[in-house]
Amino acid sequence: MIEALNAMGSVILDPYLLALIFGTTILGVVIGVLPGLGATTGAALLLPFTLTMEPVHAIAVLATIYVSATFAGSITAILINTPGTSAAAATTFDGYPLAQRGEAGRALGIAVVSSTVGGLFSVLVLCIAAPLLARVAYQFRPPEYFALTLFGLSMLASISAGGAVRNLIGGVFGVWLSTIGAERATGVERFMFGNYELYEGLSFVPVFIGLFAMSELLVQSKMVNRVVNTIGIKAVKLPTRDDYKKIWKTVLRSCGIGTFIGILPAEGATVASMIGYAEARRWSKNKEEFGKGAIEG
Repeated sequence: MIEALNAMGSVILDPYLLALIFGTTILGVVIGVLPGLGATTGAALLLPFTLTMEPVHAIAVLATIYVSATFAGSITAILINTPGTSAAAATTFDGYPLAQRGEAGRALGIAVVSSTVGGLFSVLVLCIAAPLLARVAYQFRPPEYFALTLFGLSMLASISAGGAVRNLIGGVFGVWLSTIGAERATGVERFMFGNYELYEGLSFVPVFIGLFAMSELLVQSKMVNRVVNTIGIKAVKLPTRDDYKKIWKTVLRSCGIGTFIGILPAEGATVASMIGYAEARRWSKNKEEFGKGAIEG
């Protein structure tokens, strides 16, 4: 452990590495705010450029663009109600209502602080417990995957304020969409209707982004003859002391949820953000504010 910390200290002040991190952060933010692109796509685009780099520099570049792009998805989620990445979908529930109230800078500031704390927490857990967590992940078998699936579906009942039945109907519809394409084990074609572009199923990110973008487009299409107040933002406002008092429990709880979900195979930031939002509302004393601009959300 001490040797690893010494090695980290020897490279963390490398000017070339710091320049790479700064430039990659800007690029990741640009990629993250573009709907349809995401952290995975950004990392894939940069992968060829890392082949000639030293291992430390290559890992830093890929990790930086992944983290920055994941966060940047919340920028469009807050400002225009369209998540730049699927992981930022839960941010639209309360981020956009805050922006409509003229508090876009405050919402972005809270998103910045929360993302930073969550990232640092997960890195510390990775440094300390990586071997143990890897062994836990290798123990997953079909029964564990089945239990994980049931866990995810059960969480649908509490994600939205529309009621458990409505949420479960939406979940069943999502499961049906996931069956489109050829079954991996047998090759049986399901719901393709002769369209072989659907052979590998529907791509998750375009569907997720499209649902949010199209819903917002349909909502705004009914406002053609209305006077609309555009959302303005001067600068990102860091949370005040009162804001920290309101969100610190939620941030710590979400750090644990995100780290736990990230360890599990076949899960990711989207599932973690949805569960984190559901738990934040469950434990909040002001449940009625969620969906209307609650900073905990």
